[in-house]
Amino acid sequence: MVDTNTGPLRIAIFGSGPAAFYAALHLLAKDAPSLEVDMFDRLPSPFGLVRAGVAPDHQKIKTVTRGFAAAANDPRFRFYGGVEFGRDLTLDDIRGHYHQVLFATGAQSDRKMGIPGEDLPRSHPATSFVAWYNGHPDFANAKFDLSQESVVVVGVGNVAVDVARILSLTPAELRRTDMPDYAIEALSRSKVREVHLLGRRGPAQAAFTTPELKELGEMEGSDLVIRPEEAALDPLSAEDAAKGGDKLQGRKIDLIQSLAGRPAEHPKRLFLRFFAAPTELIVAADGGVGGVRVARTRLVRNDTGTLVTEPTGEEETIPAGLVFRSVGYRGLPLPGLPFNERMGTLLNSRGRILEPNTQAPLPGLYCAGWIKRGPSGVIGTNKPCSVETVESMVADALEAKTLAPASSSRADVEAKLTSRGVRWVTFNDWQRLDEMEVAAGEACGRPRVKFTSREAMFAALQDTHDSAVS
Repeated sequence: MVDTNTGPLRIAIFGSGPAAFYAALHLLAKDAPSLEVDMFDRLPSPFGLVRAGVAPDHQKIKTVTRGFAAAANDPRFRFYGGVEFGRDLTLDDIRGHYHQVLFATGAQSDRKMGIPGEDLPRSHPATSFVAWYNGHPDFANAKFDLSQESVVVVGVGNVAVDVARILSLTPAELRRTDMPDYAIEALSRSKVREVHLLGRRGPAQAAFTTPELKELGEMEGSDLVIRPEEAALDPLSAEDAAKGGDKLQGRKIDLIQSLAGRPAEHPKRLFLRFFAAPTELIVAADGGVGGVRVARTRLVRNDTGTLVTEPTGEEETIPAGLVFRSVGYRGLPLPGLPFNERMGTLLNSRGRILEPNTQAPLPGLYCAGWIKRGPSGVIGTNKPCSVETVESMVADALEAKTLAPASSSRADVEAKLTSRGVRWVTFNDWQRLDEMEVAAGEACGRPRVKFTSREAMFAALQDTHDSAVS
């Protein structure tokens, strides 16, 4: 990194999930004393989907945040939780205070199925349910009718599998998670007895991972049910599998087929279906969802040789009073930044945000993570994505292709936030909140008990401040 004429190279990062922290770690690894990184998140708590998206019974995955703390505790780094881009700080604001700005805001919306009845009551995006059972402050008061006995989850990615598994857990299994109390109580009272997980393609194309599938076969109070005929590879998938080369896929297919046809022993059932595409949500007498019309599909090759589905003409109706769609996330536009509507991403090349007409890089503006490449991959996929963007940032800084802020000091940014009535959470504040959550969890044998509202977080911080003063 290089010095600027006005002091250290000042970098703002919006978002605090894995992509944001991997970028911060790579920037700070440059060991440049003339570098400062300010990270902003609209929530008071950091870590994005690691906190609000990873399944609450997957605690091991969440330990990735320990590595992120290395960035947060660097003296050149500062965290501002509870600060929203476009509301508390505008694009003009940050251009006036930073040399480079990185957006790692993720994909905050969901894709729709595009079928009749999708907007009926009791039809929800899986994203909202995931956020609810993870204690996201924006969704803590969401309502889901868990008095329904049959639920359909559309999609066979890891998120869909998580939703189906959470709906199938026993109260004892729920109490071993860091799920908020309101979710544990609601799910423990749930009347759900059947969960139908629908994949429009075959087992060879299922997007879930083998460990996720293995968990479905090990639940304490629910049986995984797979039809042997649907677990069998269709001729075209078998043809591709015979070519070899994808050992992970081979192991996943083997596991699916080994789990198919097992006898049911528990009161709940989780049906994992393949070659089943929803075509319509059927309205019930009360006006909400009453069932899902499903078309059986088969795989064919299109003109490019890609396997795609087509209906066979066979249909069935699955009675269900609650539906969750999990057919993909989608990024949302950010005020003042070029957006690719088709992809749901910021318009960019190797992380450099581009001017739409000329396709030239906009000086000092960058992106990483899902808002850069789309919602694909797992947590670790964000690391090379962020590293690529940081290398673009470093190259541009060395060539002085940065913004030219009129005032580049943290004090000026904080003064602006204060003048606008913005109260923010520092990383030290978050560490205090984290300690309180973990301590509350230890008291009842759980990983943590989460704060699920901004008000509760700020009140807890105020209480600890008052206690320290007294």
